[in-house]
Amino acid sequence: MGPTLYMLRVYVCSLCPKCGRPSLGDGMELEGLQRVYSPGDEVVLSCKQGYTPTSGSRTIICTASGHWTKSRLKCSTKSCSFPEALDHGDMEFVDIVYQSTINYTCHEGYGYTLQGASTIECLYDGQWSDKPPKCTPVTCGLPPIPKYGKIVYDSKFTGNTTVFGFGGTYECFPPLALIGNERGSCSHNGDWPEPPECKLVTCSAPTDINNGYMTIHDKRERGFKETVRYGCNIDYVLDGPVEIECLKTGDWSIKPGCRAPCKVGIQRGRILYNGRTFWIKDFKPNKILHAEVISVYCMNKEKKCGYAVSTQCIDGKLKI
Repeated sequence: MGPTLYMLRVYVCSLCPKCGRPSLGDGMELEGLQRVYSPGDEVVLSCKQGYTPTSGSRTIICTASGHWTKSRLKCSTKSCSFPEALDHGDMEFVDIVYQSTINYTCHEGYGYTLQGASTIECLYDGQWSDKPPKCTPVTCGLPPIPKYGKIVYDSKFTGNTTVFGFGGTYECFPPLALIGNERGSCSHNGDWPEPPECKLVTCSAPTDINNGYMTIHDKRERGFKETVRYGCNIDYVLDGPVEIECLKTGDWSIKPGCRAPCKVGIQRGRILYNGRTFWIKDFKPNKILHAEVISVYCMNKEKKCGYAVSTQCIDGKLKI
């Protein structure tokens, strides 16, 4: 080839259309990316990490018209294995392809805690970044015991480990009173609550009740849970508990009262009492006890007949 012809070819090719950077499909890449390519230049395409070539030629060529030949390469996103269900927990995910994530949680309110990664990611090689976690039962050590007290467990167990929800009831040795929570249990965070305190509690000397008496003679202070019994004088009825108790607050439980009997305040007529009918003049002694009921016969003048009206004795008062 002569110099003149060679120079002509160079001049002509310098005027040939150039190819710009090739457009890449999803997941594709190429090495040595240039701004401009000459006709006849070849480029080899490849799939990025996390993508798999599925079909088609990888090579494209810059043509004399300044366009690239069409590539048939397809890059598909790699997938990871479908995750197994998490026992005693939940998992959230949208997909299982490259860069997808799975978030794991355990049913903490039911006594399970997560062992392992809370989030795993599908990597470029189709493997998960970590093994799936597990939800294991929450465990606690032995509970703290209050000084001068004990705990009565809900059920028998062995060893030095307890599980979530296992609990017991605290008790103090007499005459100490328990101040605080009476129960404790292994919580979802693996701890027992602070135990209650056992304190000495006393109540002031018990007092008498009107129209009644106490069954004790030494009126002194009493300790927690000590009791005092009451009774009423003749014809008076005890209204309330027979026994009161010294509470952990240092107060006595509610005292009873002695309720008075009632007199039937009519001059003439009949009454019905305890299933029997009496003329008032024959009803002796004229009294009924607190809470008892009698019926008084009244006259209906229009119909010229009698009818019974019931009434109840309430602490010395009887409405007729």
